[in-house]
Amino acid sequence: MTESRQPTAEGVALAAAKVAQILPKTPLLPLEVAGRTIWCKAESLQPVGAFKIRGAWHRLTALNEDERRRGVVGVSSGNHAQGVAWAAARLGIPATIVMPTDAPAVKLANTRALGAEVVLYDRPGGEDRDEVSARLCEQRGATLVHAYGDPWIIEGQGSAGIEIAEQLGRQPDLILAPCGGGGLTAGLALACPDAAIVPVEPEGWDDVCRSLASGTIQRIAADAPPTPCDALQTPVTWPINFAILQRRCPFGLWITPAEIRAAQRLAFSKLHLVIEPGGAAALAAVLAGKVELAETTAVVLSGGNTDAAAFAQVIASDD
Repeated sequence: MTESRQPTAEGVALAAAKVAQILPKTPLLPLEVAGRTIWCKAESLQPVGAFKIRGAWHRLTALNEDERRRGVVGVSSGNHAQGVAWAAARLGIPATIVMPTDAPAVKLANTRALGAEVVLYDRPGGEDRDEVSARLCEQRGATLVHAYGDPWIIEGQGSAGIEIAEQLGRQPDLILAPCGGGGLTAGLALACPDAAIVPVEPEGWDDVCRSLASGTIQRIAADAPPTPCDALQTPVTWPINFAILQRRCPFGLWITPAEIRAAQRLAFSKLHLVIEPGGAAALAAVLAGKVELAETTAVVLSGGNTDAAAFAQVIASDD
């Protein structure tokens, strides 16, 4: 069903209307950077601590009664997992989430607490999560709710862009967003056609950056380095995402672990927000001076699900 449907601006508008019925807008907070004001969309304050609740709600509410009865399968390191689990619980839909064994403990615990069944796979060992999820869907007759390669998911994530434009009173000139598989950035591109959209990825996990530069979809290298950004560890974008990103993203950026930590510390000290490493990626690129700010620049702080001990170490460090 997802192969024959493409995400649209009209779908984003519908998703935004659906999300507005159940969730308040997340704050758009001003932050002074290098003498300019940027606007930070605090998606870390969503009920599940991340923007993923948007796409999950749009996707699951689009299921028919038979599909709801047979349940859904999601694949996620934690934020999409919690979004799907939250939406499924609200709608009475059985949910199974395929999660890596090395996912943060807080994300595993939160997903289970929301009532979803968790099936673990060995990401460090090279097990293919898409194969695991496909097998479960076949066995159970369930619907796959992919974390980014799904038209409804893309449209749902784009609802954040609708809110940004409403809060600013206009579309921003530039939007920077953390990027894993490209669901959020593709959705923002549909929501804000007048804005330049810049995806930001972790060092060594910059497949979207390289894909945009080469014009063809690139995969993450087999020896990709460890990254604190578990939420952005996707092996490759999908054609449904890349088709939009190619048209709308002038380039992509990547950031280092030290730059991410600096962004986490600044968000905590200036905005009083707890932001997980992946959620701080876009802000990290701004603070590191990797992009020229526009007259109106929006930055998505996409998630705040981080283990307390890990976050305490980041705040206490000064690198």
